[in-house]
Amino acid sequence: MNLERMPNEEKLSLCRRYYLGGFAFLPFLWLVNVLWFFKEAFLNPAYTEQPQIKSYVKKSAMGLILWVAVLTTWITIFQHFRARWGEVGDYLSFTIPLGTA
Repeated sequence: MNLERMPNEEKLSLCRRYYLGGFAFLPFLWLVNVLWFFKEAFLNPAYTEQPQIKSYVKKSAMGLILWVAVLTTWITIFQHFRARWGEVGDYLSFTIPLGTA
């Protein structure tokens, strides 16, 4: 998708949809929002919708950073304590049985 060909109103609408979509446990949309709209928000000459796009890009970046921090913390805790949690740790694990040959 080429953002340069889109009208500013559509850019704002798309940016807003990606921002709101990130709240549906889809932080990848926040990453896409930041990568696609960073230039529009911070480097292009000013236009009417730019402050709103800038706001969505900043909020998407903050949400993405928070999501990565929480996920990294959970992975670290789980990897470190899973064996100590015993049966609960096993239930939280996803193991693919190899079967018999």
